[in-house]
Amino acid sequence: MKRSLHTKAGTSNAMSLPEPSGGVLRAGVAKSDITTNEKGAAIHDPLYAKALVLDDGRTRVAIIAMDTTAIGGRRISQRILDDVGEEFLPKLRGRIQKELNIPGSNVLVNASHTHPPGRLLCADNAQVDRTFDAVRRAVRNMTAVRIGIGAGHEDRITINRSLRLKNGQDWTIRHSNPCPPDEEVAAVGPIDPEIGIIRIDRLDGRPLAVVYNFACHPLFGDARGAITANFPGVASRVIEENLGHDAMALFLQGAGGNICDVLFKDFSRPRDIEPLGVMLGLSTLKALRNIPTGNAGLNVISETIQLPRRTDIPKRIATLRREQADLLESLRSTSLNFKAFLPLYLQHVLSPVSPSDYSYRYLQAEKIGSDERTAMDAWNRRRVDKYLKNIHAMERLVVIQEDIATLQKHQAINDESGAATISAEVQGIRIGDGVMITSPAELLVEIGLNLKKASPHKHTLVVPFSNGYMHYGAPADAYSRGGYEVAECLLAPEWQRMFEKKAGEIIRRL
Repeated sequence: MKRSLHTKAGTSNAMSLPEPSGGVLRAGVAKSDITTNEKGAAIHDPLYAKALVLDDGRTRVAIIAMDTTAIGGRRISQRILDDVGEEFLPKLRGRIQKELNIPGSNVLVNASHTHPPGRLLCADNAQVDRTFDAVRRAVRNMTAVRIGIGAGHEDRITINRSLRLKNGQDWTIRHSNPCPPDEEVAAVGPIDPEIGIIRIDRLDGRPLAVVYNFACHPLFGDARGAITANFPGVASRVIEENLGHDAMALFLQGAGGNICDVLFKDFSRPRDIEPLGVMLGLSTLKALRNIPTGNAGLNVISETIQLPRRTDIPKRIATLRREQADLLESLRSTSLNFKAFLPLYLQHVLSPVSPSDYSYRYLQAEKIGSDERTAMDAWNRRRVDKYLKNIHAMERLVVIQEDIATLQKHQAINDESGAATISAEVQGIRIGDGVMITSPAELLVEIGLNLKKASPHKHTLVVPFSNGYMHYGAPADAYSRGGYEVAECLLAPEWQRMFEKKAGEIIRRL
């Protein structure tokens, strides 16, 4: 069932907003601290709900950027992403519509996807109260503005974590499994280095707000496990401190489902989010200087579509179990243990021709017609190679175990739903000559690039992790290649065609 929510400002007993004259665009910003107040929580830096309200005299829009992992992901993640419950979004939208006269379908709520070491946010009721208060204060602070949309570039801090293997499969860079052997890696996938930027200035030229959209995956941001907004939080601070005038930077997550920072598995130094955030912030500021501003109109379209749940999980698990059985069988006839393997391995790496002694011993043996030493080396080399194969098999078994467990979890989620489809809100917002298009799924970067390429608008900001949550959204052609993001996907491959079709329709209609 589809539900069109193409709306404009309505009338009610809501709080009276200052009406613009002559079609001048107005905007207001405010933020609330939404960090948990649990006793003993380690906090590296505070988490915020930041609100931007725009009004062109006909249409009012609220854009809310939250430092959290997901919007309403508690039930669907089986409380792994436990901070924001399913009632948060409808309660917030209902209150905004009733008290601030902004239609609920004109409210975009995006999660930065910073990851938790534990509880991130304040209690459920406080989340609604504090986020609503930010929107309320943004409405009260509205002023005439000029706006512009442009793009920056940053390609130094991210990498596609779905590695392409020579056997045609994908292997995901994760801390819960090892990386594949170097000789098996054929290529890395694409990233999206574009920073979509909305510049909002007061009429006197002073900056009011910057909205910036970038595809990344803010995972473990603090070496001690403290709560943090991660490197997008650093980037926002860099932008705000450089602009001054109480300007606010709002980060909107992009199609970063299979993107991570390049230092994600660097074991040689403590994790430090500052350099990544500084680079992202400065790259945004560099582009911001060249974005012209002017007046702009607004438009919003929000529709709910039904995306099919996947039915191939049992077949996929069976395939993995067969591979698992073959790998376990390959471990037979192993002579060495690690204590015996390591010195032999080092000998053969350091000196492949004469691993077990000085070269003159081999020359002497050859002179007297003895091959005992070379025969022993050949035997040891075979045992070393076998042990290395076992190590690679173990590493692959780790991935298989993770994938099977993840697939089983998602099969249970789909079974418990009792439904063949998942509801997904697709929201489009036009601001001048640019558009934003949302998804509740963790879109993989390929989907985001597709939407941008197909868009007729000059600038398109792809904003997943918005207005709900449903785990990963993987491209249809990725399902046969495996990888963590595919295992974590609740959706059938057909979802991509349906979503991109609807998103494209909304983008063209805006």
